[in-house]
Amino acid sequence: MRHMIFTAGLVTGLFALAPAASAASCWDLWYERNAIYDDNGFCFSSNLGKRTFDNSDCWTKTPQLSQWEQRRVAEIKAEERRRGCKVN
Repeated sequence: MRHMIFTAGLVTGLFALAPAASAASCWDLWYERNAIYDDNGFCFSSNLGKRTFDNSDCWTKTPQLSQWEQRRVAEIKAEERRRGCKVN
């Protein structure tokens, strides 16, 4: 889960500098949103989630996100809806 802390932090930091409407692809948005869940122990059930993130150290289906994480996930979901993203 913490295997990509630096990379996820870098990606998250870059996204924080620009609005969700930046040039990020639907895949980038999906990845950033799910990396937040992964960092908080989420156990993925989709094949893509399991292939992309390591479930061996997960512990919950209802992770407790910080206020910042909750806001960021909401922003990403809104952008995914706006774009009509269908990753999975």
